[in-house]
Amino acid sequence: MVLKSLVTRPAALVGVLALSGSALLAQVALQYPQTRKADRVDTYHGTTVPDPYRWLEDDTSAETAAWVEAQNKVTFPYLEKIPFRDQLHKRVKALNDYEKYTAPSRKGPYVFFRKNIGLQNQSVLYIQKGMSGTPQVLIDPNKWGDTVALSLFVPSKDAKYAVYGVSRSGSDWQQLKVIELATKKTLPDTVEWVKVSGAAWHDDGFFYSRYPAPDKGREKASINEGHQVFFHKVGTPQSRDVLVFEDKDNPQRFHTVDTTEDERFAILEISDRGKGTDGNAVFVRDLSKAETTFKPVFGTIGDETFAVLDNDGDHLIVQTNHTAPNWRVIRVDPGNPAEAMWTAVLPEKAEPIQNAGTAGGKLFATYLKDVTTRAYVYGLDGTLENEVTLPGPGVASGFGGARDAAFVFYSFNSLTTPPTIYRYDIGPRTSTVFRRPDVPGYDATQYETKQVFYPSKDGTKIPMFLVHKKGLTLDGNNPTLLYAYGGFNVIQSPTFSAARLAILEQGAVYASANIRGGGEYGEKWHEAGARLHKQNVFDDFIAAAEWLIANQYTSTPRLAIQGGSNGGLLVGAVMNQRPELFGVAIPQVGVMDMLRFHEFTIGWNWIADYGSSKDPEQFKALLAYSPLHNIRKGARYPATLITTADHDDRVVPAHSFKYAATIQELASRETPILIRIETKSGHGASSQQKALEAAADIYAFLLHNMGVTPKKIGS
Repeated sequence: MVLKSLVTRPAALVGVLALSGSALLAQVALQYPQTRKADRVDTYHGTTVPDPYRWLEDDTSAETAAWVEAQNKVTFPYLEKIPFRDQLHKRVKALNDYEKYTAPSRKGPYVFFRKNIGLQNQSVLYIQKGMSGTPQVLIDPNKWGDTVALSLFVPSKDAKYAVYGVSRSGSDWQQLKVIELATKKTLPDTVEWVKVSGAAWHDDGFFYSRYPAPDKGREKASINEGHQVFFHKVGTPQSRDVLVFEDKDNPQRFHTVDTTEDERFAILEISDRGKGTDGNAVFVRDLSKAETTFKPVFGTIGDETFAVLDNDGDHLIVQTNHTAPNWRVIRVDPGNPAEAMWTAVLPEKAEPIQNAGTAGGKLFATYLKDVTTRAYVYGLDGTLENEVTLPGPGVASGFGGARDAAFVFYSFNSLTTPPTIYRYDIGPRTSTVFRRPDVPGYDATQYETKQVFYPSKDGTKIPMFLVHKKGLTLDGNNPTLLYAYGGFNVIQSPTFSAARLAILEQGAVYASANIRGGGEYGEKWHEAGARLHKQNVFDDFIAAAEWLIANQYTSTPRLAIQGGSNGGLLVGAVMNQRPELFGVAIPQVGVMDMLRFHEFTIGWNWIADYGSSKDPEQFKALLAYSPLHNIRKGARYPATLITTADHDDRVVPAHSFKYAATIQELASRETPILIRIETKSGHGASSQQKALEAAADIYAFLLHNMGVTPKKIGS
């Protein structure tokens, strides 16, 4: 952020923070790489739009590679000159150097969980016999390379085999392998070109989804078209896999298959988000009857979603937002799926359903009450049995298990509570701590969390969580990081981050705003921030910043904003609309070109949330806020650190490349405008080391440009 003025802190806080003269070094000394401009102009519905940096969309060209290298030669030396950067790196790593576990899951005689002893790049998958068995390493992805990850793991019903996925350099593409659980041996089976897929077992094989292998010279965009469902039988080559479903007339649809726990039903879900529809259709095959075709249960793709949780005999238990923006659970007979025959299990409530699932012959459902979890146990007929008492306001997830489970596990965390695993015994209805992490040097009693509600531009009340050290002085001088997402029905939950402690322990405030576009209050909240209503998202975020300043938590020079992916778009848009409001901006892997996002990989999948420049009315709305197209010439922007990665095949780096080149060209030279381009990484960090290094660099950049030098780093 731009440091606009220096304000002396009260004497009581001088020991925590001190103003840094080094942060005020003249930014005009930065020399950005010269980026070639081409004479490229597109016409949309009679409006001409220049695109001089179109060549940067080719992220495999030698010229783009040279540009990336030149940008990093500016960015990393800048970061290296921040006096406390190395100390901050060490502190972020030290705070994360503790054992981390996932909740156990069971299949047959085996129990599985993942564990990271501290700073391993990838968590290790363990197997044990029963809850009292000795854990043994089943898969250690660290042996594959620092940036190769275990992406999925699905055991078969008889626990003889498991499918596991391998992702390289953070890519969304997966390679599937099969492991024999008793011997821990990986079999020769190898399945390639898998994307947007799980693995659903049936007998001695599994369903999966993939794209056709590209022919030599095939257009890059078409690699992500023609989603197919196959069945792979264990012990056979991929060339013998059976094509189960495809739709050549609709190449941009997603097709995925799951099976119910008893493997009786195969559930085919189809979505068509590239055409602007936000829901899905569901088709079913009764495998017990050897059916060879999928029959429609919810046969029309619209804006309503149907998710099959499991079956109860001949009936399916389905979660849906059909005529229920806050979701409900229904029972449907796939042989007679007419809406008039549906049976209500969990009617819609004032609070939206967060998750639902079956285990131990029960139906578990979590609801959101002002963005915090409430958990309940029901009979399969919807009869309420009890509420699961949670440790406090926060986020709980899990509660999954087999039909014969006597207990389930769930994880609970909050802004001040590290993820803690609980065991819930279904019979006595009791919860006990199963594993509690020990974050080094962290004392939760030193921090406090509160939830506030502030008015947006149109008067809508927006919730926001704040976490900071106890005894915070509201003098407008606290370094503050404001974060949000605001899209795709995603819930911005108040969750714990050990890395974030590195700035909280320095007296910083972290603010998480639950702006519209997410799913915090159900589908209506989502729709209020989608397509032609997207400006509400930006207004909500701007109002959060104004509230923090008005209530003396911070001031413009010490207010940083951060967001990733759709949140990167958010940061880029509000920077253009209110550049004077923020001191530092961190747009991460952002969707910055709102006119061409649908041209890259599976970007067409986002049309359902954003709209498309192919539509005249939607084009006007997109052009009005597109971060790339609304950069103000000569404007004094916040100190900005753009982040992206060379293997991001979801939001391709071209978004950030073109945005960085444009803002470096047009913005005033009063503040640094840098782009940090990670290698061998994707939309998310491909290893823990890369994630922690990026976090530390972001924190160093924002503190440095706020004029704040940590007085002491570490305990």
